Amino acid sequence: EVQLVESGGGLVQAGGSLRLSCAASGFTFDNYAMCWVRQAPGKEREGVSCIRSSDHSTYYANSVKGRFTISSDVAKNTVFLQMNSLNPEDTADYYCAFGVLPYGIRGWDWFRPPKYGIDFWGKGTLVTVSS
Repeated sequence: EVQLVESGGGLVQAGGSLRLSCAASGFTFDNYAMCWVRQAPGKEREGVSCIRSSDHSTYYANSVKGRFTISSDVAKNTVFLQMNSLNPEDTADYYCAFGVLPYGIRGWDWFRPPKYGIDFWGKGTLVTVSS
């Protein structure tokens, strides 16, 4: 079973930055995506960002495009989310998520609510942005 452990959440003022990390272990898949999904109190889950193992292509939700950057260290099985220009609307639990992909899949149409095509979830890390 894939294990995902997030870190890096915390309290930050509006306009500030945080960098989340997710360490993955216990997987034998070759074609997969590692993603970040967030959920704010009283709101639906929102797919934030993904990076695909096959070609390192990335996805960003419109709400974070230009502010967040996803990256990975393949050797360490770790994915990062650099979050800049944070605002209070970014306050949420951020979950690391692992999705197994079939060979040949293209695009990001599979990354949709409610489950976002995710097979394994981390326990989450809380990001709180104050104004």
